[in-house]
Amino acid sequence: MNSTPVSPQTLLNQLHWRYATKKFDVVKKIPADLWKALEQALVLSPSSYGLQPWKFTVITDPKVREQLKAVSWNQGQITEASHLVVFSGKKTLTPADVEHLIEATATTRHIPAATLDGYKQMMLGSVKSQIPEKLAIWNSRQVYIALGMFLSAAALLGVDACPMEGVTGPEYDKILGLDQQGFATLCVATAGYRAGDDHYAEGAKVRYPESEIMAHIH
Repeated sequence: MNSTPVSPQTLLNQLHWRYATKKFDVVKKIPADLWKALEQALVLSPSSYGLQPWKFTVITDPKVREQLKAVSWNQGQITEASHLVVFSGKKTLTPADVEHLIEATATTRHIPAATLDGYKQMMLGSVKSQIPEKLAIWNSRQVYIALGMFLSAAALLGVDACPMEGVTGPEYDKILGLDQQGFATLCVATAGYRAGDDHYAEGAKVRYPESEIMAHIH
């Protein structure tokens, strides 16, 4: 697949433009083609070993979103934004998850599964050596990589978004049936277009200077 990179200036312009949107335009919706691209950005997110221990639940149903708002400290973005994405991670990993990835890899790359045995054994060693609680933490880190991918992709497409942790995870899991599927809600992201009267959009971006947070080892 050919690559057509954006310019460094375009990237930086869009990252300066983005902010954690506090108030969305309730009328303006994300076009279907842009939303499809954002979903694909989630699908293409990297993860440790490529195990993809996540589920992304996209919610546009107003009634469900009202339920979720009630367990999200009544934050307006939950119902105002064009789209709501719930980011959940697997509560643990099992050998079956490893087998699933091996089968998918063999099918996608048109190679015998047996040629991936070394890779398979390495993953099984990692999975079997950890208790479920540690695997859940490991999985959660992968989910946050996907969240970062989503926010960056949204900015490049000119879509506003807000990452949010002020949600009651167990209640989300019950409402969406995630607990029965072996997943736990970690965070959500709302996406759409900023309201004209969201004063946060005009605030200067506060970031520490490079000299404080960047290190170079030559």
